[in-house]
Amino acid sequence: MSDLTFHWFLPTNGGDSPQVVGGGHGVPAEPSVRPASVPYLGQVARSAEQLGFEAALTPTGAWCDDAWLTTAMLAPLSERLKFLVAFRPGLVSPLLAAQMAGTFQNLTGGRLLLNVVVGGESHEQRAYGDFLDKDARYARCGEFLDVVRRLWAGETVTYQGEHLALADAVLAQRPDPLPEIYFGGSSPAAHDVAAEHADVYLTWGEPPAAVARKVEDMRRRAAERGRELRFGIRLHAIARDTREEAWAEADRLLAGISDEQIARVQAGLRRSESEGQRRMLDLNRGSRDGLEVHPGLWAGIGLVRGGAGTALVGSHQEVADLIEEYAAVGISEFILSGYPHLEEAYRFGEGVLPELARRGRWVHPAPSPLGLRSAAIPFGATAPAAVPVVTHQDRQEVPA
Repeated sequence: MSDLTFHWFLPTNGGDSPQVVGGGHGVPAEPSVRPASVPYLGQVARSAEQLGFEAALTPTGAWCDDAWLTTAMLAPLSERLKFLVAFRPGLVSPLLAAQMAGTFQNLTGGRLLLNVVVGGESHEQRAYGDFLDKDARYARCGEFLDVVRRLWAGETVTYQGEHLALADAVLAQRPDPLPEIYFGGSSPAAHDVAAEHADVYLTWGEPPAAVARKVEDMRRRAAERGRELRFGIRLHAIARDTREEAWAEADRLLAGISDEQIARVQAGLRRSESEGQRRMLDLNRGSRDGLEVHPGLWAGIGLVRGGAGTALVGSHQEVADLIEEYAAVGISEFILSGYPHLEEAYRFGEGVLPELARRGRWVHPAPSPLGLRSAAIPFGATAPAAVPVVTHQDRQEVPA
């Protein structure tokens, strides 16, 4: 029975490159060879849609372009792809956020998913005018999501909390369907908010045993509140025809990272208050050595990139095996990326996804997958209408 869902990533955090684009989580993003333009991001979005990814995550923070505006500009360039829009709830009022989500959902025909990000760097939050500490930000987030869900339910809300207050708030146009809420965080405060409000709990790519412990804890917390959660994981992917090719690519990416870059970014990331970021740093230890932290799980990305710092590495079959290992501990949604994002979407989408389909773990989300040709037609018969496909030439149409 097919049970796994796959999402891709829009590289608005400094653009895209054949090398790792470092920075993030309070560390300035580095220049890239492919700026995050609408034409290029549109190529990534259309390719992800054609290949069978359900949605595309767009990050949030001072180190990247605004996720709401970016995805609103990209939505008309695709037809089915959903957008997992990351946003920080403390920076807008609950009514405005509920209204924005409703507008996006209704005008795109239900293509919005929400990734709620509290923010792990107080120094960055202060730049936005938010002076709460981390625990207070989580408490405010709980109030925020409580109000938003009540507005989405059609209530007129008057609310007086520790951090938020509003009177006679009502949403004129409710989103239909309601956007699902994706929520990550590794601290106890994050776990409590996720158990109460999230539809999907997200974790960064720790080894399966560590992920299993998180899943078990979150299931217990949600059950105590009479709720159930789905679980997702955020990873990079380096999949090739053979394991040798895949690890050669990992070595190439690592060779493109300088010791100076590692030292500078690691120093910045160590300022982070994020428990998840601390766990990513513990996996790579700021060293080029011992980066395979579980068979097929490589921590090299996290040497210079904040946030998700591990990658699935191996042949298409080996990557599928590791995905099934994560599925066995409860993960059903995978948010993936790779360098560059356009080409790596094809490598994963044309290599790993068909392998998972053969195993009965995945089906293309579109009723008739784009690019799927019918059986050979006898000579002289009337051919069906051509199904649009993305050609090799289209894939290479990238900015100089």
